[in-house]
Amino acid sequence: MTTDKLVLPSPPRPGSDFARLCRRITDAGLLDRRPGYYTARIALVTVLFAGGWVAFALLGDSWWQLAVAAFQAFMFGQIALLSHDLAHRQVFKTRRSAEIAGRLAGNLGIGMSYGWWMDKHTRHHANPNHEELDPDVDPDVLVWSQRQAREARGVPRFIGRHQALLFFPLLTLEGLNLHVSGIRAVARPGLRRRGLEAALLFTHIAVYLAALFIVLPPGLALLFFAVHQGLWGVYMGSIFAPNHKGMPTLTGKTDLDFLRKQVLTSRNVAGGPVIDVLLGGLNHQIEHHLFPSMPSVHLRRAQPMVEAYCAEIGISYLRTGLVSSYRQTLKHLHEAGAPLRKAS
Repeated sequence: MTTDKLVLPSPPRPGSDFARLCRRITDAGLLDRRPGYYTARIALVTVLFAGGWVAFALLGDSWWQLAVAAFQAFMFGQIALLSHDLAHRQVFKTRRSAEIAGRLAGNLGIGMSYGWWMDKHTRHHANPNHEELDPDVDPDVLVWSQRQAREARGVPRFIGRHQALLFFPLLTLEGLNLHVSGIRAVARPGLRRRGLEAALLFTHIAVYLAALFIVLPPGLALLFFAVHQGLWGVYMGSIFAPNHKGMPTLTGKTDLDFLRKQVLTSRNVAGGPVIDVLLGGLNHQIEHHLFPSMPSVHLRRAQPMVEAYCAEIGISYLRTGLVSSYRQTLKHLHEAGAPLRKAS
């Protein structure tokens, strides 16, 4: 829906509502860095990632390699989540340190351009769910509103009719899409440290493919590739889809302030520590959008404070279960594609 369909909360009180919330969060120490936590997390992810490739080398020509492929799909997702935290300056104080670690994790570790993704994600944070400004709701494959559906041409028009049914199958291609988008980014002028990004990205691709076809026979190598990349894509989509898909979309110039724009377009996913690990803390999406540099380990503590504050000033705050979040996403996709089904 667009802003004209949003039920807007009462006008903000004099002063900044977000500034008052920010003071409470700061006073609670939730914006303080957690070097010990990130040292332990990076070490654990590195050991597990390396261990997966050691198991791959030791197993050789074995159907158990498909279990390794599934495990490494999970580890690719965990490394992507670490890259996300690095890009938001949650780990290091300096930009240089964050960029070095981000390029090693993203480009070299999983074959995803850190610079391309950081630019895209920064634009998303500035204008979440804005149909003209948020790259995450570009109608390049799927349509995210009925307005986009009515204007759709080509692939989105073809897929949009049944996009709810096709959503999870299409996610199997998301891993490949991340690789291809990275290659396109380094092929075009304008990317910061483009040469370094390209060198690390192509090193990852060369070593990855060489390992597959040296250790495994061709058929099993291709099957490993399909399982690994397909499950990684589904995992990545399953992390990010619950956050905004199915929430109100915006168009044009809005009168929403920062606090309301971030809260009203985001959805939290309820759950315990296991959900926190699986989704990298992004299940606390509202808190993350309000405080992007907050260490992900603090988001759980910030959540009840933010929810209580939103209730205090009359802002709608949505928190739902994981399965319910996917159900809402698919329902929204089905409704968004309605004009295409009527036209066919």
